Amino acid sequence: MTFSAGMPLAIELALFALAVVVLLIGIVGRGGGGPDPRAAKSSESIGRVPRSGTESSHSGSAAGWVTLFGLLAIFGLTFTAAEGASILRGSFVQDALALFAKRLFLASAAISVLGSLTLHQYAFSRRAAEYHFAIIVSVLGMSILASARELVLLFVAFELMSIPLFLMTGFLKRDSAAPEAALKFFLVGTASSAVIVYGMSFVYGATGSTALEAIPAAMADGNPLAQVGMVLLLAGLGFKIATFPFHMWAPDTYEAASTPFVAWLSVAPKAAGFVAIVRLYVEGMGAPMLAWIPAFAAMAGITIITGNLMAIPQQNIKRMLAYSGIAHIGYMLVGLAAFSSSGLAMLLFYLVAYMFGNMGAFLVIETVSRSGQSDEIDAYKGLAQRSPLLALAMLVFLLSLGGIPFVAGFWAKLFVFLAAIERGLYGLVFLGAVLTVVALYYYLLVARRMYIEAPERENPVAVPGLLATAIAICLLGVVGMGVYPAPWVEMAERVAATLFS
Repeated sequence: MTFSAGMPLAIELALFALAVVVLLIGIVGRGGGGPDPRAAKSSESIGRVPRSGTESSHSGSAAGWVTLFGLLAIFGLTFTAAEGASILRGSFVQDALALFAKRLFLASAAISVLGSLTLHQYAFSRRAAEYHFAIIVSVLGMSILASARELVLLFVAFELMSIPLFLMTGFLKRDSAAPEAALKFFLVGTASSAVIVYGMSFVYGATGSTALEAIPAAMADGNPLAQVGMVLLLAGLGFKIATFPFHMWAPDTYEAASTPFVAWLSVAPKAAGFVAIVRLYVEGMGAPMLAWIPAFAAMAGITIITGNLMAIPQQNIKRMLAYSGIAHIGYMLVGLAAFSSSGLAMLLFYLVAYMFGNMGAFLVIETVSRSGQSDEIDAYKGLAQRSPLLALAMLVFLLSLGGIPFVAGFWAKLFVFLAAIERGLYGLVFLGAVLTVVALYYYLLVARRMYIEAPERENPVAVPGLLATAIAICLLGVVGMGVYPAPWVEMAERVAATLFS
């Protein structure tokens, strides 16, 4: 069989080939030497903020550029893929939802890699190929997960996605915080995997099959084994998307890991978790899902409350955005709780808007932390005077996350609220609207420091060209979706319609 875009596995095979190429680049590059590890120890132990660009190795740069262009090429390949193809007796499908999710995974990974090309700590210059290899493998797991319509394949894809994330969280192993955060992430991830596979065992016991199409009949009959299994699956998936009360790993992980990686971690794995939930509870469960609407609504409400209230006292901006991200997961769950074509469409729209807004904010954080060598919110004092364009970009990202007209985040929240109103979830919409105002408080605290308070330093913030490009892409996405959301809404509605037809 020849390789072509029409093959159901074309995207996954391309990712696998890219991973092999990047790994070989790393192996060949190791033979050419590199920075002195003894000199690098003191440099890396300083922290996550790079001090200079002199430690970059040619193999590390090559691996990064190959990864970037490879991801972009595969992103283009998704537009030539044949929609509706399936293999393995329907266990792997290339439908509209899968292609939508794969484009989001690839786009977010490419933006993250573009931002990480400017990282020059010893770990990134000497082991850059390992880092980029791990990203590609994780994207491969997400890609398989998006197409999985069978429980075992779903679980294997989750593990293929998750294991590289643990590695990348602790990639700066000489940093005092990274190993601890990686261990916490690993333990929570392992627990969630155990809960997921335990839930799958109940579903299999009730249906006698691992295929998703066997679930609706068991749920419609009120099979207690199937119901327990689906509850356990929801709990395990709650860990993956960091919903309350399974959110404990997110703040420590975000604070300790490399910021360009965190920008991607905050978006892509969460989107993968939502795709799995859609496969299991919307497409897989079908009409019996109506009985679960109160559970999803309650989960959405408590997650919104927890994320927003715990973000208020944070002084570290990465921890603040971690709790803010938990709140955004709650807003996305509002769209899921609506259990309608419009609700699912607006969830998908929200994921894209959140990708641009949140990744852009983290990339600005990376830029400021390099200049001030701090992730504290106080480091943003007077940023508008030091670097007006960078401050403006951060303000736009914060306004989008806060839901202010007319940027992408405003339409995302408005649309999920409208979908929930159609379902009659008035209390949940009221709660979400009130907590949106609360969220503006801590977002605008950062804006206050940037535009009102006097700077502690006078020197401008240096923005590397590649990092500036990544920020500009996110800025264009946020503003473009805000000014003209119609094409994005239509795309999301078309994907959602295929699941409710």
